[in-house]
Amino acid sequence: MKYTEKRFETAAIHHGYCTKEHLGSLAVPIFQTSTFTFDTAEQGEARFAGQEEGFIYSRLANPTVRALEEKMAYLEEGEAALAFSSGMAAVSAVLVALTKANDHMICSQGVYGCTFGLLQLMKQKYEIDHDFCPMETEEQIRQLIRPETVCIYVETPINPTMKLIDLEMVVKVAKEHGITVVVDNTFCSPYLQRPLLFGCDVVIHSATKYIGGHGDVIAGIAVGTKELMAEIAKTTQKDIGGVLSPFDAWLLLRGVKTLAVRMDRHCDNAEKIVERLKQHPAVANVYYPNAPDHCSYSIYKKQMKRGGGLISFEVKGTKEEAQRLLNGLRLIHIAVSLGDTETLIQHPATMTHAVVPEKARMEMGISDSLLRLSVGLEAWEDIWSDLEQALNQL
Repeated sequence: MKYTEKRFETAAIHHGYCTKEHLGSLAVPIFQTSTFTFDTAEQGEARFAGQEEGFIYSRLANPTVRALEEKMAYLEEGEAALAFSSGMAAVSAVLVALTKANDHMICSQGVYGCTFGLLQLMKQKYEIDHDFCPMETEEQIRQLIRPETVCIYVETPINPTMKLIDLEMVVKVAKEHGITVVVDNTFCSPYLQRPLLFGCDVVIHSATKYIGGHGDVIAGIAVGTKELMAEIAKTTQKDIGGVLSPFDAWLLLRGVKTLAVRMDRHCDNAEKIVERLKQHPAVANVYYPNAPDHCSYSIYKKQMKRGGGLISFEVKGTKEEAQRLLNGLRLIHIAVSLGDTETLIQHPATMTHAVVPEKARMEMGISDSLLRLSVGLEAWEDIWSDLEQALNQL
């Protein structure tokens, strides 16, 4: 069945699982097993040789994990998906699979702090080089392409500045040179943005965030072609071993059922908070994609459904004022994740992006007064009341 024949909200609940195949169980069973038995020695030989379909060992494949992978591939409109034990396990498996020693990557100017750390590690240990690029124009990208460039890695929206990258533009340049385009789609989820529809090759999620949605699981997802996902599965996923457990896959299957409902509520709440942050005298700047005055608004209109649940804003003052605001909050939790039911706030310069050298961090637009707010599912009036009283103390 093609995606157009099943609406997103319905597919998020039903796709990839048949109750009749599992004794009528409405919920996907948790296949909590490390290995699977073979009927005969010949069957075991055939499965290891790839001549017969079937499960062998849960590091290689598991029925509960498979159900999640099939659902995520469908929601992203990809051919196949792989589930990992964390978002960074997905990022590292994909990038390691796509590169070899002396290759080169181009990355959006602004990436998650641990992705930045991984890029540095790959450069230091394996001489896989990278350049950061604003990706505002085709020319900026073309100037950085080398004969050894194999991958363009994009975050959009960028963490935590909320700047957007025009995926159609990136793909146009990449295809001219046969370069693979990888997109971290964590901030949007497939409900708000589907990069594969713009010609990108791989989509990555920290499924810990909006896919799970309840702050109780660490996981990652990669979606792409069957050929590429099969290659990653039999190499970096299998041999490095960052696979997802059946129970964690079950938590994600439960969470993704309400993804559309949750994302709409996150967006509704965020829009209300953005309006009020912009009017508060202690706030210097507010960054949110669907605001008409946002630098990337035209891109937003083209490739995103709604603005999402993440807001970044700068308070007037220094790091001390930003930290004073955090310490003055009563309802909102200080925590570095996002996409949970609870509203969370963090200070990127000293938390998620602390590993990034100050000069590079400032070039990314991450100032000492910048805060990132993950708007939760509480009543928006209560979220704003807490923010307002903390802002009033500055």
